[in-house]
Amino acid sequence: MTDDPEPPGEATPSGPHASEAAGGRQARRPRSTDPQELGFTPRGPVPWLAPFLLISTGIRTLLAMLFGAYLDKRELQNALDAKIGKQIGPDGGLWLDYVADLGDGFNATYSVAYLLAQPELEVDGHRLPRAQTLVMGGDQVYPSAAYEAYEDRCKGPYQAALPVTPSARPTLFAVPGNHDWYDGLTAFLRLFVRSRDRHFGGWGTGQSRSYFAVELPAGWWLLGLDDQSGSYLDDPQLTYFDTVAERLGPQSRVILAVPAPTWVKAVDHPTAYDSIDYFIRTIVAPTGAQVRLLVSGDLHHYARYAGPDRQLVTCGGGGAYLYPTHKLPERIEVPPRDTLARRASVSHPYDLAGRYPDAKRSRRYGWGIFGRLPLRNPGFTTLLGTVHTLLMLAMAGVATHREGTDQRLFSVPLVAMLLVTLLGAAVFAKPPSAGGKRHVRHWILGVAHGTAHLGLAALGTWAWLSLPFYDWPWPLPVAAAAVLYGPVIGLVASQVVAAYLLVAGAFGVNVNELFAGQGIEDAKAFLRMRIDPDGTLTLYPIAVDRVSRDWQVNPDQSPTSSWLTPKTPLHPRLAEPPVRISGPTPPQG
Repeated sequence: MTDDPEPPGEATPSGPHASEAAGGRQARRPRSTDPQELGFTPRGPVPWLAPFLLISTGIRTLLAMLFGAYLDKRELQNALDAKIGKQIGPDGGLWLDYVADLGDGFNATYSVAYLLAQPELEVDGHRLPRAQTLVMGGDQVYPSAAYEAYEDRCKGPYQAALPVTPSARPTLFAVPGNHDWYDGLTAFLRLFVRSRDRHFGGWGTGQSRSYFAVELPAGWWLLGLDDQSGSYLDDPQLTYFDTVAERLGPQSRVILAVPAPTWVKAVDHPTAYDSIDYFIRTIVAPTGAQVRLLVSGDLHHYARYAGPDRQLVTCGGGGAYLYPTHKLPERIEVPPRDTLARRASVSHPYDLAGRYPDAKRSRRYGWGIFGRLPLRNPGFTTLLGTVHTLLMLAMAGVATHREGTDQRLFSVPLVAMLLVTLLGAAVFAKPPSAGGKRHVRHWILGVAHGTAHLGLAALGTWAWLSLPFYDWPWPLPVAAAAVLYGPVIGLVASQVVAAYLLVAGAFGVNVNELFAGQGIEDAKAFLRMRIDPDGTLTLYPIAVDRVSRDWQVNPDQSPTSSWLTPKTPLHPRLAEPPVRISGPTPPQG
């Protein structure tokens, strides 16, 4: 094993039209925001309730569940170098950034990337220089791991933010999330684990596998795990970290970057934390080293749980839709007492010490579902309109007893439509991709939701039969229904869904859909950390209340300056006061 990763290549700027010295594909700086000039296409936010996206995501999740073991490339990585990195700043300390869940709509993703790339940020009176090390914490792209999606939603925006490697030569490490795993990790390995052209925009890539270990100043270590969407830790990975553990000791302190905040998810799924507990208990604890900070993305907000000698931080605000904070438990036990792990560590209480956005603002965001659902998801509204139109035609045929042979060719039997509506609503209450057990509340809310749609269909049928369209010669009634009834009932049905999501969210059901359906771009966050030469670790959780939506070509044409700047300046602030972690503490039980 080697001690240090291959250093990033030196930047070779050449004036305002800098070449591809940093590994970027753009041969010169763009003269406009046109995709041909940028070299990538800025994408809008992913419409998570779009019918085809729902179907394709469900299929990918199912394939990942059924064939994940066959697509697992971690065993093959045993043939790759097993490098252990080392990152130390010129003053003996280090600035370290953490960002996760970033490859979504351009406005949100680039707003965060732009801030990460600036030489210095002034945040609530703190002068925070650009980090020498950047960690991407998972889900670098949405909705799938296609190479084109990586280019447009992740690599392109980050190259635009930092096009050429600056003199400080920052290094990038990445943890794969569940969306990175949808193609079996193929695109992730091609982008972040390379033997040549080891650049990602102006950042040099520093890892040789999908997991990594980095020695930091003053006895700190950064360990990044790849648990293949919550399955297990493979043998080559454990062997790699066994070698890392040989360099740990009682004075070592560890930052552990993991793909998901299983400490929170274990509240509902007690086994979720088992892999992390196993890693800490069998790899880190025997050395006497202490895991002082666990950091993750996956949930798209900032939240910090504080324990006796460890901080558990979720910071998934790099670009994806906002996830609520008002449903977070105020206290958790980690690991949970009812875990199935046979030799779990002793449980410790952790209290919710910080969150962004705050609970009050998070609740207000939830009420925005009525306006945002049809606006952000026109395909979903169209699907609702189509289903309700078919349901109305079936009901109208039964109610009038006038359905002829031609009409039956364009309608669906009423019983079939009733079953589709009720079953669809029941499945929606607990999507297969959500995991976990289906409780009574899911069935009650799901059936109630379906019943509400049947009531709306009955009311719509009564209203439609009161109009003259149904008496027109066939097939004019079907055409009128498609043109007039469908759009109106689709919009009304979307409000029924919105009301259901708001009510269900209060009971902890469809909380993800309540916010995914809104696609909220604002309220983003990332973590800037400072390790002082004396070993003090300070966390600066940086929040962006409103991302930019209007960009212009940067008048500063220096090679390392961002290609685009916001027309209205961004205003980063601290999500909570700085959090300081200092000095070794007695080992946990």
